[in-house]
Amino acid sequence: MKKIGITCYPTIGGSGVIATELGKLLAKQGYEIHFITSSMPFRLDCTHPNIYYHEVEVNHYPVFQYPPYDLALSAKMAEIIDREKLDILHVHYAMPHAICAILAREISKHDVKIVTTLHGTDITVLGIDPTFEQMIKHGIEKSDAVTAVSHSLAMDTKRTLHIQKEISVIYNFINENDYYKKNDPTIKAAFGVHPDEHVIIHISNFRKVKRISDIIYTFNKVVKHMNAKLLLVGDGPESSRAHELVEKLGISDRVLFLGKQKKISDLLSISDIKLLLSEQESFGLVLLEAMACGVPCIGTNVGGIPEVITHNETGYLVELGNIDEAANRVIHLLKNKSTHAKFAQTAVLNAQTKFHSNEIVKQYIDLYDHIETSMKE
Repeated sequence: MKKIGITCYPTIGGSGVIATELGKLLAKQGYEIHFITSSMPFRLDCTHPNIYYHEVEVNHYPVFQYPPYDLALSAKMAEIIDREKLDILHVHYAMPHAICAILAREISKHDVKIVTTLHGTDITVLGIDPTFEQMIKHGIEKSDAVTAVSHSLAMDTKRTLHIQKEISVIYNFINENDYYKKNDPTIKAAFGVHPDEHVIIHISNFRKVKRISDIIYTFNKVVKHMNAKLLLVGDGPESSRAHELVEKLGISDRVLFLGKQKKISDLLSISDIKLLLSEQESFGLVLLEAMACGVPCIGTNVGGIPEVITHNETGYLVELGNIDEAANRVIHLLKNKSTHAKFAQTAVLNAQTKFHSNEIVKQYIDLYDHIETSMKE
């Protein structure tokens, strides 16, 4: 039985979700999975005999102004590598997880292969900071295998860090048991949405890069032409400004701030269109979640978004900051039921084929097998 350690951020972000779901699916296929994280991963909501959780505990020392989490993580990784005889240590994010994994491998007595998956922020934000550039580059180059969640991210990584390291593109996926269209009329009523109201949804961590104001301005144009509500799901630094803008535009009765939600598929099931107008996305997992629930998507033509949305088939791509174009696309889809239905059907089909979890997990397994085989030769 192959033993795989997984380290990720345990919060509700997309990278943590992907890492956790991957571990759960690998466990079902007979792999022994060891999560090494600072707290229980958000989506680790099951009990399985092949899944183990190892908490990284950080001690507070007077000499340190800030607790040395990275060192504690490296020490814990080394401990689990040796004790459990891990074959693979799969880390999500180059910074700091790949760096910690490399240090752990040097400390441990047992040989382990390191797989690093890049999700975006470690390259698009930290990678352009001269302070971390060489460290991230080192983490990538010293990994036995590196993957990226989109071709866009892979190219950005090579261009930003000037590296020749091979980067395999393995797309994100969703749990098909969670994300599907639920035909339950009570869901709309529960959120105060009338049956005849169109529903537009946006889900994010409300950071500046998500351009929440573009979402609200787009909806403000749409609501002048039809009866609709906007669901804003999530929370973050831009939440206060979003509330202020909604008040200023006088559409408070049309916008629902729902905060962080767990049953995202329920909200997507009552939605007609998903909006993601970010200035940068390495993939856009929320788009795939929406597609699986039969929701056409409108997103900006940046980063990995065009690899998820097929323009004029599963939704539309608009240029960054073009609110008029985004609003017109929304109105067109909502007024043309046959086009909307066709897009929704194609979106589900793409989610079930191009991004199906079985296919994506198989690609990771093939990668694990490849690096172990190549190291033995």
